[in-house]
Amino acid sequence: MVLSLGLAVPALAQHPVAEVTLLRFERDGESILLSAVVNFDLPSAVEEALVKGVPMIFVAELELFRERWYWTNKKVMSAQRHMRLAYQPLTRRWRLHVASGVPSAAGLGVSLNQSFETLADAVSAMQRLSRWKIAEVTELDLEQGHQVEFRFKLDLSQLPRPFQIGSLGQSDWNVSAAKAQRFTLEPVK
Repeated sequence: MVLSLGLAVPALAQHPVAEVTLLRFERDGESILLSAVVNFDLPSAVEEALVKGVPMIFVAELELFRERWYWTNKKVMSAQRHMRLAYQPLTRRWRLHVASGVPSAAGLGVSLNQSFETLADAVSAMQRLSRWKIAEVTELDLEQGHQVEFRFKLDLSQLPRPFQIGSLGQSDWNVSAAKAQRFTLEPVK
């Protein structure tokens, strides 16, 4: 009995954990910029699918709420960034497409495309969101208090249908992190 419990503990410790370690907002002229760091390790099932040529789409979402004492907080803005990670077997390179729109059958639309030699480099680029323009200063009443909710996840709905069915209820496919905090603007350094 003791031996079986000893084997179960390391299995639980290997479960990938994602967390948002940095969430900072700064003002640059009339723009509000977000910088964030999300630490996570890719689960082995996701890594295997990537190596076999299945692209994965990760989504960073931000919602900003104005605090109200008389009712629930009011959502004043939201932003999304989609990151499509794929392996190119002919060139043996990793491609990362970053776009602010929702991916469609026609493609990602306007996006930033980057190539990487290793999977670790590509994942490292996804983990750091740097100076992402989320809003204009004129869109917010900075005299009011605001609350921000940030989420980062692997979008399972964008996987091919057989993978969607196979990933249901499996923690191997769970890559998600969230953080909520009070919205404060820092000046540009």
